[in-house]
Amino acid sequence: MRQIVLDTETTGLEPELGHRVIEIGCVELVNRRATGRTFHRYLNPEREIDDAALAVHGISRSELDGQPRFAEIHEELLAFVADAELVIHNAEFDVAFLDAELGRVPGEMRRVAAVCQILDTLALAREMHPGQRNSLDALCKRYEVDNSHRELHGALLDARILADVYLAMTGGQGALALTEAAGATRTADGARPARALVRTGLALLVLPASDEEARAHEGMLSLIRRASGGRCLWPVAEPASSAGAQYSSA
Repeated sequence: MRQIVLDTETTGLEPELGHRVIEIGCVELVNRRATGRTFHRYLNPEREIDDAALAVHGISRSELDGQPRFAEIHEELLAFVADAELVIHNAEFDVAFLDAELGRVPGEMRRVAAVCQILDTLALAREMHPGQRNSLDALCKRYEVDNSHRELHGALLDARILADVYLAMTGGQGALALTEAAGATRTADGARPARALVRTGLALLVLPASDEEARAHEGMLSLIRRASGGRCLWPVAEPASSAGAQYSSA
């Protein structure tokens, strides 16, 4: 399973008021282990930065003058996150900004949720710890994740911290690694414990089994029946139309 822990820094709080992304940081996890691959870019927002935002991340407008614009790096970003599950704290905020940036790129409109699933660790934390503070700093304290080296917010630094928090929240780095390696699958119905996915609004795509797959399935059942002395739990293969409806792509 491939996951990308993502964070952004912005010029302000409202993308609908023209605020822009100025930093993107991503950390790759595969089977719940950091691979060492990252994606990190500073961006020229082509506008001023609110004082309140500057106090949070400390990135001044003048520091961004020589940096690329989002349109120049968006293909590289989409390629890095494609087909992964994005892990984001307060995903609604970051996804809204990224979608707004994608909306400014000439050509066909694209959205983050169209290329990957999204796991919101803030929604997850609220389910696990209702009525408690669930900011990233609060979660670091609760799960004993060291963030003492962070004086200001930074996208890549916060993504690294969130990766540690997420792994601790969901059972530790090694706790689910064997499950993932053994073939645990992602489903939109919450089959994996403690998932909190951002709804994409996309229609559910049903992929029925082909006739060839149905025949192969029946052949495997025949082998199981012979090997188990007739104790197969599924003695008759379901029709392809009904069996295939159980398997879908979210």
